[in-house]
Amino acid sequence: MQIFISLQYFYFIEKLLVLLQDGRKLLGILRSFDQFANAVLEGACERVIVGDLYCDIPLGLYVIRGENVVLIGEQDLEREELPPHLTGVSGVEIKRAQKAETDATDLKGTMRKRMEFLDLD
Repeated sequence: MQIFISLQYFYFIEKLLVLLQDGRKLLGILRSFDQFANAVLEGACERVIVGDLYCDIPLGLYVIRGENVVLIGEQDLEREELPPHLTGVSGVEIKRAQKAETDATDLKGTMRKRMEFLDLD
């Protein structure tokens, strides 16, 4: 029983990465969880990566519903968090980059639908 308590305490002081079903990545300190994987993160932020740009959007105290959790992992604080090629930008710039990426994806899908009649397969 003592080992279980010490493992729980260990994760309550470590920074964690939580990957959600919709693809969002949340970072924060685990403060509580239950048997359904519902979790509470303190000092949470959402890491948004678009191409070579990234932004950490602060969220504060954040409650996560367990059914949305795909993965929970401990972050190694001694290692570099991000690859060196990523550039940190503001929240406004990352939203603009997300919109441009979404628009490009939509355009690609529209062009693909228009070309279906060619049956290039």
